[in-house]
Amino acid sequence: MYRDAHGLEVTAASADAVQAFDHALMGYLTYRVDMPQRMEAAFDADAEFALAHCLKGYLAMLGYKQALVPIAEVAATDAARLAERATPRERAHVAALRHWIDGAPDLAAEVWEQIVSEYPRDILAFRLAHFVNFWLGRPEVMLSSVLGVERHWSGDLAGYNAILACRCFAFEECGRYTEAEAAGRAAIDRDPGDLWAAHGVAHVLEMQGRRGEGIAWIESLGGNWEVANNLRHHLWWHAAMFHLERGETDRVLALYDGQFRNLISRLTEAQPDLYIDVQNAASMLFRLQRHGVDVGDRWVELADRAEARIGDCLSAFTLPHWMMALAATGRNAAAHRMLEGMRTFARGPGIGASLVARYALPICEAVLAHASGECAEAVEAMRPVLGGMYRLGGSHAQQDVLEQLYLDAAMQADLRDDVRLLLERVAGRHPLPPQRRIGYAAAAQAVGLGLRAAHRDAVASSAA
Repeated sequence: MYRDAHGLEVTAASADAVQAFDHALMGYLTYRVDMPQRMEAAFDADAEFALAHCLKGYLAMLGYKQALVPIAEVAATDAARLAERATPRERAHVAALRHWIDGAPDLAAEVWEQIVSEYPRDILAFRLAHFVNFWLGRPEVMLSSVLGVERHWSGDLAGYNAILACRCFAFEECGRYTEAEAAGRAAIDRDPGDLWAAHGVAHVLEMQGRRGEGIAWIESLGGNWEVANNLRHHLWWHAAMFHLERGETDRVLALYDGQFRNLISRLTEAQPDLYIDVQNAASMLFRLQRHGVDVGDRWVELADRAEARIGDCLSAFTLPHWMMALAATGRNAAAHRMLEGMRTFARGPGIGASLVARYALPICEAVLAHASGECAEAVEAMRPVLGGMYRLGGSHAQQDVLEQLYLDAAMQADLRDDVRLLLERVAGRHPLPPQRRIGYAAAAQAVGLGLRAAHRDAVASSAA
């Protein structure tokens, strides 16, 4: 029996096989673009390593794409066969993969949390739980998980930066920005190329309105990302968000074309419809158009991808972004086919079907209605789900585009109560007042929502 870099027993054929697996695992943790080569080396070292097959399945499922599920199925079958002689921990990983493939990522996350409770240095289980809980809208679970394992880690262990980076993002999504920033900066001090840590600090700067710092932060670190995968696109999207808040829309479009939606880059060519890249692109184009910016024909290629993915609902949060592309290009027939595909998926089992039925479907209906000028209908469709749409996953910064959709529809329909509802909602959830956010300032002024005046009234009322 061999042990991996974290002291955990693994059922591998040799020490070389364990080392190759550890190398692949670190590639996953650090968002390396050479993961196919790392996995090939792991299988060359030991083609019968159950946990390596399980990792292959996990990597396929991380793409949130129906066409990749058969790859995960083969990996899960091979892992289950080989795991008959594996450790209980390895067999638990196989069970988690099966849950995920069967449409129950929530059950997979439960298994990973059980693994971590017994083996707190199982960084694979920890990191996958962090990922899935994020996309299920569970930041409090992300934070609880990192607080539970971090005392078992130290800086001399491989993968410790992942603990710091996840601590950063979990604290940020729970609104605890001081702790978040400290953890993220500590991770960057150790490894300037740590994308997840850079990402977490970018979120802190976004939420606190520190736009100049945010631009400088990303530009100072971008040179370390040449060996990184598509997550680097998302970081440049954050840079564009800072520029957008400053009204620098020419720079936003330059970053769109040259960084986070560069159609001729090798990363985009390899995965032109990756869910996070689509979210980046569609949400930015929607925001730009709200501010009267001509985005040219940039929607067209996204709409082409959207049509090709009709019926694929594995990423519930991406669905409204696909719909934005179809609606923006006037592809109403395709949009209605997409809605029908969602309804079919929503009748199936599992938490994914439930999330599509309860949240993604009405939001997509609202996107289409808004684009068609039926803004009152868009508000009617979205109003019941505003309080729960966080369950689709996505960060506060990513969910913001859905809130802007609702606000824009309410403004156009002259539904002042709904405008107030949304402004009060974002004022209560975001540390910056609406007047300091480009997507909300005009609406706040239009309905007379002055926070100073509200505070003054509250003080006067209390004194009376």
